[in-house]
Amino acid sequence: MGRNVRRVVVWLSLIAVVLLGSQWFQRSPKARGPLRAAAVPAIPVVGHAAQKGDLPIYLTGLGSVTAYNTVTVRTRVDGELIRVAFDEGQIVQAGDLLAEIDPRPFQVALTQAEGQSERDMAVLENARVDLARYEVLYAQDSIPKQQLDTQVSTVRQFEAAIKADRGPIDSAKLQLTYTRITSPITGRIGLRLVDVGNIVHATDQTGLAVITQLQPISVIFSISQDYVPQVMKKLRAGQNMRVEAYDRDLKNRIASGTLETIDNQVDVNTGTVRFKGVFANKDNALFPNQFVNARLLIDVKRGVILVPTAAVQRGPESVFVYVITPDSTVEVRNVSLGPIEGDVASINKGLSEGDIVVTQGIDKLQSGAKVTLRDTGTAR
Repeated sequence: MGRNVRRVVVWLSLIAVVLLGSQWFQRSPKARGPLRAAAVPAIPVVGHAAQKGDLPIYLTGLGSVTAYNTVTVRTRVDGELIRVAFDEGQIVQAGDLLAEIDPRPFQVALTQAEGQSERDMAVLENARVDLARYEVLYAQDSIPKQQLDTQVSTVRQFEAAIKADRGPIDSAKLQLTYTRITSPITGRIGLRLVDVGNIVHATDQTGLAVITQLQPISVIFSISQDYVPQVMKKLRAGQNMRVEAYDRDLKNRIASGTLETIDNQVDVNTGTVRFKGVFANKDNALFPNQFVNARLLIDVKRGVILVPTAAVQRGPESVFVYVITPDSTVEVRNVSLGPIEGDVASINKGLSEGDIVVTQGIDKLQSGAKVTLRDTGTAR
């Protein structure tokens, strides 16, 4: 019995100590201070204000810049290249002299053809004099009719010879003209392919140089076949559809132009259709064979609520955003998501203009969490 009594006394003593310690802890200001300091702090977040505005909708495709016209300058006659009249990379105008072939062989041919023509002309004049004489003699019944007819045929024969002589003369003059090679278009000329002193031929495949027309210039890009009916409808209505060329990173806009046409068939391997945009390219920012990202403006959503795409969260059953309330807490707001363009998303329903949505620090949030707003801005 004595042992049991001592055991009970020890337990009662321990309970009394625990109760007294608990009361002292609750009443002591020094004990309460650390507990309050350990309360969960507000979560720092970055928010953006939803705003009402217009959202342009683009179709984006990889494209390449194509010269509106590309001409390989070739000689049309054979001969020695005696002059190159252009600088590599020069902008040349249509009709500018580019090169010159030795004209002397063609001048000789022209002189020979003109000499033959003059000889035949002299023979023709003599035949005409004889014909006039024969007509007088025939009128006097001094020569037979056959002799007069023969002379008439002789005159016609020499007249035909004169016409035949004009062919070699014109041909020689044309060949002489071809010795001066001029630019057929206005554009930028490339590197020289043949040096002075070489013998060039009309059958040479490389040519003398290549000229590319830079103003205007075109961009060929591919878009999914699903959008062809929508684009064709706008083209048939006569709408000018804007096309923008961006760099490879799709960050810097290089130039703006308009859609000219669409190809007449779908690429069966990719399911895409080629589109052609035309750019004035007055600053020569676009260069032939340059790879660009082409963006075709297909529509503009006007007067919609816009937020950064970083604010939009997707759950298993809904799309939502975290909205900061006036008491600096967040609430989960289900939204109806509209079109997204780049870093901007449109909201059809669920947000009002001016609502602050969280864009950074979302991973630590839950409904009702206390937050501190580090920065705020607008969606665009």
